[in-house]
Amino acid sequence: MTVGLAAGARGAVVHERVVDGLGRATVSVLDPEGDLDTIHAWVTAPGTEFWGLGGLSREELRDTYAFVDSLPTHHAYLVRVDGGPVALLQVYDPADDPLGECYDVEPGDVGIHLLVGARVRPGTSGRLFGAIVAFVRDLPGARRVVAEPDVRNDRALARMVRTGFVAGPVIELPHKRAQLAFLPLSPTLETS
Repeated sequence: MTVGLAAGARGAVVHERVVDGLGRATVSVLDPEGDLDTIHAWVTAPGTEFWGLGGLSREELRDTYAFVDSLPTHHAYLVRVDGGPVALLQVYDPADDPLGECYDVEPGDVGIHLLVGARVRPGTSGRLFGAIVAFVRDLPGARRVVAEPDVRNDRALARMVRTGFVAGPVIELPHKRAQLAFLPLSPTLETS
């Protein structure tokens, strides 16, 4: 089973929900040109080294996301809360990614990469992550979220545990040593 990734024109809102205690969360298709100032500031900011794009020039970053935009199996999104950009989200089919060579991909697996680039109100990061999980859960055919943060990224690992991810093996990817983790999706899954 292939998961239907949300697609649309660059900048198009593909998911929207009001989250108690957070606000109106929207997910829109990343515009590699129009969103470039925002994402370049985020990937080059101190503390975002685990994202792995901090050494790219603006043009290289734009070209990287234009390439991602051209792939049917990988999509990038800008997440906003009450209209302000807060996170960069990548969603992909692990079977069409180097990650798929590191574990047995199951039907309905959806890989994610998340960079929270802007500060959210204290105590709301769990709600933001819950809104993102809800977006992935609503993708046609999605059954399980797969994540693979760098094993040194303590903040991401702690958030995944709080959200209910189950740790898998530590794996070696070309660019990092990663902790594989899985979150089974259900229609009633809520996170905090």
